[in-house]
Amino acid sequence: MGQNLQTGERLRPVDLARGHGLSTQAVRNYEEAGILPAAARTLHGYRTYTSLHAAALRAFLALVPGHGHRTAASIMRAVNEGVDEEAFRLLDESHAQLLEDRRTLQAVETALRDLATTTAPERDAAAGGWAARPAPGGTFIGPLAGRLGIRPATLRKWERAGLVRPRRDPHTGYRVYDEADVRDARLTHQLRRGGYLLEQIAPLIAQVRAAGGLEPLEAALGDWHRRLSARGRAMLTGAAELEAYLRARG
Repeated sequence: MGQNLQTGERLRPVDLARGHGLSTQAVRNYEEAGILPAAARTLHGYRTYTSLHAAALRAFLALVPGHGHRTAASIMRAVNEGVDEEAFRLLDESHAQLLEDRRTLQAVETALRDLATTTAPERDAAAGGWAARPAPGGTFIGPLAGRLGIRPATLRKWERAGLVRPRRDPHTGYRVYDEADVRDARLTHQLRRGGYLLEQIAPLIAQVRAAGGLEPLEAALGDWHRRLSARGRAMLTGAAELEAYLRARG
């Protein structure tokens, strides 16, 4: 016991921990969680690890950036329990989620391009202007629905889902959609045409609002692309280390 990682002999918790900037307690916790295979014990009850445990730890830590801690832990538990098919299913689900995130980003970019092709004044000119404007910068539900080619009931449904937030005219009680509401309605309409569900659109609308509009969001799309690419590359690294661990297990 007490030899270093390069020997391939028995290793202490501290030997595994030092190589990854972990505490010895973290290594023990990983073993107890099933992320590492069970360690052997000396006559005095001390844990001893091997190069197999080192490979398991490398695989887990490599999986975390691409798949997240919970999924990475589930993958390792499945492998250590000998249920490789479950591990592969979890990997597939994680990759499918990354693909869905890429499609969402593409849908947002497409919607933004579509919205940018025709500005609000151009749309007004094409349709002869908004009918029955309640106030500068605002419109009622009927004209907005007509401009989008949808029913007023659809806008009310979007309102219940939090996708548009019109105010009420204090004199008539009618819904009044300001510039931000029209923007959100247009974006929602574009994404719905792309096949997205309301619950999928809601967080995107929230991002637009948090960014302060479409232009700031466009600037954030580049970072979104970079994060997805980094995640995809991390998945490759994790797959390589997991394959090495599977080979080590024989």
